[in-house]
Amino acid sequence: MTRKKKWPVPPIDDRKVASLLIVIALLLAGRVYLAENPQDNPWASLDLRDERGWATTTKLAALRGDIEACRAVLDRSAVAFTPLPVTGEGECRREDRLTLSTMPFAPRFPQFTCPVAAGMVLWLEKDLQPLAEETLGSRVARIQQLGTYSCRRMYNDEDAPWSEHATGNAIDIASFVLEDGRTISVLRDWDSDSDDEESRFLKAARNAACASFGTVLSPEYNAAHADHFHLDQGRNPAMGACR
Repeated sequence: MTRKKKWPVPPIDDRKVASLLIVIALLLAGRVYLAENPQDNPWASLDLRDERGWATTTKLAALRGDIEACRAVLDRSAVAFTPLPVTGEGECRREDRLTLSTMPFAPRFPQFTCPVAAGMVLWLEKDLQPLAEETLGSRVARIQQLGTYSCRRMYNDEDAPWSEHATGNAIDIASFVLEDGRTISVLRDWDSDSDDEESRFLKAARNAACASFGTVLSPEYNAAHADHFHLDQGRNPAMGACR
C-alpha cells in the first residue's frame, strides 16, 4: 500500500497575520465611518440636510442633466418645490424648471433648474446663515435676486456662447436683507480693499458659493458684475470658475 506523501506545513508568519488583521480592522472602521458620515460616502444618496463632506461636491455635480435624480434629492432633503412644464424653443428651451416654495427670495419664486435649486439650498443653509450670524450677528431674512431666465447670449453679444441664463441654469444675487433690517448690497458693500464686516461677509459668501455652483462671478471678475453675484451650474463645481 502506497502511503500519501505529507507536505510540510509552512510556519505561520505572525507579521503577515498581524498585517491582515490590521487591514480588516481598518476596512471595518472605514465602513462604520462612512455609514455614520454619509457626506463623506460617495455611494450614499445626497441629502442636502447633511453636513458638507468631501463627497458632497461630487454628488452635487452628478445632478447636472439628470432631472429625476435631482428632484429626488430635493424630496429626500424635505425641500418643498413646484415643478413646472417644459417651455421655450431652440437654445432657450427649458426642459428643467421649478420654483422653491419656501426659499426667502425677493421677488418670490424665481424659476430655475433643479441643480441651481440644490445649490441654493446648500449655500443658504450651510454657508450664508452661519456666515451672517458669525460676521453680522443676524440671520438672512431675504435674498434679493435679479433674475434667472433670459433668452440671450453672454453679455448680449451675438457672437458669444449662449448664457446659462438662456435655460434658467443661473441666478443673479444683488443683496441680502438681514432679520435685523439691514441690507448688505453687493454694489455698495463689496469694496475689495475694505475689511468691514459687510465686505467680509460678501467675500466669504462668494467663496463659499464656489462649493455649490459650477460658476461664481463677483465684482472682482469684471464691471458687468459690479452689482451682483452670478451663480450657475453650467460646470462641475469641483472644476468650475470662482472669481
